[in-house]
Amino acid sequence: MACSASSSTALLSSTSRAAAISPKSAAPISQSLSLPSSFNGLRTCKPFVSRVTPSLSTRVAQSQRRRFAVRASSELPLVGNKAPDFEAEAVFDQEFIQVKLSEYIGKKYVILFFYPLDFTFVCPTEITAFSDRHEEFENLNTEILGVSVDSVFSHLAWVQTDRKSGGLGDLKYPLISDITKSISKSYNVLIPDQGIALRGLFIIDKEGVIQHSTINNLGIGRSVDETLRTLQALQYVQENPDEVCPAGWKPGEKSMKPDPKGSKEYFASI
Repeated sequence: MACSASSSTALLSSTSRAAAISPKSAAPISQSLSLPSSFNGLRTCKPFVSRVTPSLSTRVAQSQRRRFAVRASSELPLVGNKAPDFEAEAVFDQEFIQVKLSEYIGKKYVILFFYPLDFTFVCPTEITAFSDRHEEFENLNTEILGVSVDSVFSHLAWVQTDRKSGGLGDLKYPLISDITKSISKSYNVLIPDQGIALRGLFIIDKEGVIQHSTINNLGIGRSVDETLRTLQALQYVQENPDEVCPAGWKPGEKSMKPDPKGSKEYFASI
């Protein structure tokens, strides 16, 4: 989405499609958008509150628990933890369907991304960019799911709007309605005083664990290239658990052994 002017193949269960509602008989939906006065493209925050610096012994204990690939605790951050499950109504192929995140576990990776609102400015550039590159993610056994707090009726109207008029046209993945804001809240991207989500993006592996997250403020669009590269790096280290990927790594480039001796081979080659 955007802020103010100033500022592979979808995996959908047969049971979900059985519940789908065909919108063909529905009249086109027009909708005007009223943005909150505080919707200026930037999320403001409360003053920073300093906290007590951990003792040396605490820092040492924390360092000893670090690993190159970890499962996080039951507390924040979300990375390393199971992705919060959800089931919600969505629009796909101009139909209303049900999407349940846990149905992808054991089958596909998932790119789950949140955007603020339909019928805005930055948002359609991101949504259509992911749709245009859907085949590349599909080839990596990955599904894309878009989420906003809008209703499925708003999603449908936006999909039925031509791209040249600020619409989306047909998409190759579902747009999920988080009209209760419960999904955005569970992924910690909801801005409570505006009732919309920040531009959060999460890469979830086939075990349902969040392996990557990035959150942009409202006025900053995301990169499909970087999302794809990060997904490729994740899949590489999962297939090669004794290796790690250095900065900017791309398929075919040299990886690194995560130990003092093995890493010297990488550093000697650059």
